[in-house]
Amino acid sequence: MVRRPSTFGELISLRRTMDRLFDDPFFRTMPAARGVRRMPMDVIDTPDALILEAALPGVRPEDIEVSVLGDVLTLMAGADAAESPAHAGYEVREVRRGRVSRSVTLPQGLRTEDAIASFENGLLQLTIPKAKLAERRQIHISVASQATEFVAPETPDAPVMSGDETSRGAPGDEPGQASTDA
Repeated sequence: MVRRPSTFGELISLRRTMDRLFDDPFFRTMPAARGVRRMPMDVIDTPDALILEAALPGVRPEDIEVSVLGDVLTLMAGADAAESPAHAGYEVREVRRGRVSRSVTLPQGLRTEDAIASFENGLLQLTIPKAKLAERRQIHISVASQATEFVAPETPDAPVMSGDETSRGAPGDEPGQASTDA
């Protein structure tokens, strides 16, 4: 009698093999490079300000640094973590220690010099007010009564005439004098 392998049994065997593979240290998540990791952040856009909230659990307010250079906001927090000995007995190590950093490009139209930061219960809140937008205003157009004097652009051959003159002189006449030819 020939026994055929069970499809269900093969799936169970494959699952066990995959579990063993992903339990291998090679496939575990790698620790952040040199103790620097990213921080979770929310950005809220209101009509008056841009609000950034960053989660910094376990960080003291004096260990937070906020800076702006050009249009880039940089948040750095935490202290350099002391290395724990390899024989510390960790079975699972998920709590990260050390410095955390995040840089964000800010949009145009913010007054970073008026920013306000607060820190409470592990949440940093940074409020950056928006600059007042130029408001559209109507400019009244007045009608000029009558031109009192018109000055034509100067050319070497043409004399300057004022708007008061009623007749033009003939070529060769003095400027401002009417021709007497009839």
